Amino acid sequence: MYLSKMRLGVLAAVFAIVFAGVGAGVTLAAQPHMVAARASLNAAYYQLTVATPDKAGHRTAAMGLIRQAINQVNWGISAGAY
Repeated sequence: MYLSKMRLGVLAAVFAIVFAGVGAGVTLAAQPHMVAARASLNAAYYQLTVATPDKAGHRTAAMGLIRQAINQVNWGISAGAY
C-alpha cells in the first residue's frame, strides 16, 4: 500500500499524540473505559487519514473533531488521576 509523505506525517503525528497522552500506568489502570475510548478515537482518526480525501470537506472536519475529542479524553484522564 502506498502512503504519501503527508499521510505518513499525519500517521506519525497520531502515534505521537497516542504515546504522549498515555500517561502513567496507574492512571491507565484506573480508567479503562477512557483509555478504550481514546484507542477507538485514534483508530477512527487513522481510518480517516487513509480514506479517499474527496469528501467535500467532511473528512477534514471529522478529523478535526476527532482530534478535539482525543484532547478532551486526555484531559479527562488527567483530571481523574487526582
